[in-house]
Amino acid sequence: MKPASWSQVLFVVMTVFLAQATGHSQQVRQRSAIRHESVSQTQPRWYSLVVPLSSRVTPEMVRNAVAAGTTLPMWDYTVTSPIDGNSYTGSMVGRSPFFHGKRTTGIQVFIIPVIVDMPDGGVFDPTAPDPTCSPAGTAVTLTQQSPIIQPAPFSMGPTAVGTAQYVDAFQRGNFWTNFPDTGSYHTVLSPVTTLSAITVTVPSGSGVTCNASLFGGCGYIGEMDNTSFDSDLQNTIIPALASQGVGPNTLPIFLFYNVWQTQGPPDLTCSTVGGFSYHGAYGSPPQTYSVVNYDTSGVFAGGNVSIMSHEVAEWMDDPLGTNPTPAWGNVGQVQGCQNNLEVGDPLTGTLFPSVTMSNGFTYDLQELAFFSWFFRQSPSIAVNGWYSDYDTFTSGQSTVCQ
Repeated sequence: MKPASWSQVLFVVMTVFLAQATGHSQQVRQRSAIRHESVSQTQPRWYSLVVPLSSRVTPEMVRNAVAAGTTLPMWDYTVTSPIDGNSYTGSMVGRSPFFHGKRTTGIQVFIIPVIVDMPDGGVFDPTAPDPTCSPAGTAVTLTQQSPIIQPAPFSMGPTAVGTAQYVDAFQRGNFWTNFPDTGSYHTVLSPVTTLSAITVTVPSGSGVTCNASLFGGCGYIGEMDNTSFDSDLQNTIIPALASQGVGPNTLPIFLFYNVWQTQGPPDLTCSTVGGFSYHGAYGSPPQTYSVVNYDTSGVFAGGNVSIMSHEVAEWMDDPLGTNPTPAWGNVGQVQGCQNNLEVGDPLTGTLFPSVTMSNGFTYDLQELAFFSWFFRQSPSIAVNGWYSDYDTFTSGQSTVCQ
């Protein structure tokens, strides 16, 4: 997950207001607004970003907040990488898999649906039925019932890693060979509460509604300029949710429906579609958060909760966006080099085997890279000695990216 630039986060003023999720009976309210069908299209793509914690918040300040219980429970690690001989220190959510005390940790999560009113009349509502593109239920309901939130039996190759939420199963696989008792270590999203929806009204020139059929997909795809939205999240929206329990020791997840964030104004001609999801951290004590898109358009690699699996896993393993690694790159979504522990980025668009839940719906999940892949540990400390949770990576990246 490439760090977001703050020059990209403070550009357009966007009207954001809290509202009940009512009055929207379909995904796109004004279909006559869809346009630009004669423009040539390019391949849709999505990617992931991170908003890292400010360097003004020191590691000591974070540790003090963790000790006081005023932010998420986190554990620290230090590892020496054989690829360069350097030591790297970072923090992850939960408690250490190497610690013999309490080892099941619950993180309180709030799902906040986000209704988007586009300037061209498009309305994207994760709480509203969309019988054409999401006949099994609304984005909110299907997310609540997904293996991101509900436990399911997971195996990685020949090894059953347990009945768990997907990201918990990934984390168990990540440190599998070091557990003195593999059955007792869990980091779970619990309890999970869904709050009333908020509504974002996108100003003219800063959002667009595109017909997914232009790319062989279903329904409509929205794009909105993120340049002021992230600032609004940190300064207005998240603080306004404090009365409902949202705070630094919880994870708020902002759930969009078929809407991507863009860095700057989107392409209003719809010649291309896509954008990013992200997670971030700010303040002292640190407040973490995640912005995810539930996609039913069918034009991107991996739909429904695959984007959410990417972001929640990266939040768990790099909650502050500051965990360094030896440089790696030219793989997954990364063109060039990156040096952070963003476990989804090397495999963006590559899927883990789908999971069918008790609701009968089949969910897409993204494959994720293990700790040993980033630090080039050999053998890997992960399950089966693997370097990713579906064995796409068969070794750590062989060189330091330059």
